[in-house]
Amino acid sequence: MARCAPRLACENVHGVIEVNGLTKRYGDVPAVNGLTFTVRPGHVTGFLGPNGAGKSTTLRMILGLNRPTSGTATVDGRPFTRHRTGLRHVGALLDAGDVHGGRTAQAHLHALARSNGLPRRRVGEVLSEVGLAGAARRRIGGFSLGMRQRLGIATALLGDPPVLLFDEPINGLDPEGVRWVRGLFRRLAGEGRTVLVSSHLMSEMENTADRLVVIGRGELIAEASLAEFAARGTGTRVVVRTPDPGELAAVLTLAGGSVWRDDDGGLAVTGLSAARIGELAFERRIMLHELTTRTASLEEAFMELTGDRVEYLAGERG
Repeated sequence: MARCAPRLACENVHGVIEVNGLTKRYGDVPAVNGLTFTVRPGHVTGFLGPNGAGKSTTLRMILGLNRPTSGTATVDGRPFTRHRTGLRHVGALLDAGDVHGGRTAQAHLHALARSNGLPRRRVGEVLSEVGLAGAARRRIGGFSLGMRQRLGIATALLGDPPVLLFDEPINGLDPEGVRWVRGLFRRLAGEGRTVLVSSHLMSEMENTADRLVVIGRGELIAEASLAEFAARGTGTRVVVRTPDPGELAAVLTLAGGSVWRDDDGGLAVTGLSAARIGELAFERRIMLHELTTRTASLEEAFMELTGDRVEYLAGERG
């Protein structure tokens, strides 16, 4: 159950987002293709995919800003456009730069508050919450990207909604701002709200999200918890450290292993168990300083599972 700001009634406290068979084509090019997933309250759900995967297009269809070619996107069983006073139901940050630069932060939020029947006091409350109280009367055109991101978050929070959507919200934030926004998202989810955060950075989702919806080229790759997603990777390997890496590499390759230099200077081995590597090293009297089995990190699993869904690959020609 969402906990609302004092004296500001939540008209909707459920906040389930349902995307069913959602498709968006631009001519013959599919930006989103048959996408189906559900986002529930009480979690920070990471909406993850490479650049060009269709994340922003999907968020825009959830908000009714783009019309799908087919399929549906609903909030509590209804399209968002059918919810009256929209900011009380869904708050969103899609593009921090999509704000009139000549207005002050305070004037921008006052206009939105009036159009959604919100009390004026909410403007001061959300500006204070995002750390912009001292910049309330400054024109937005003079804001840094990080300040614009904070203003966009303030806009999303203005109606104290049960559903919140954020598209790449950490862009432009300094390290303190990144820590703050992570804590904010966790708090909002802890209040029973639905929090959907889009990003192309697995490292950020690892520090922020409870669950993941992963897409590539507009299609669903995974809908799972972080642990379940990591388990889908096949990147288990054995890391070995030895004073004789060349000799050990030759022995392991001859025994059927695949060997390469790890990022931190050891040998990474697949195709042989740690026990078998230890036996081979013992037989050849090769000293080992480390023998560790490592599973794929979340980022490695993400790269493995989305590698063939990247729109543009570095090094490609033609």
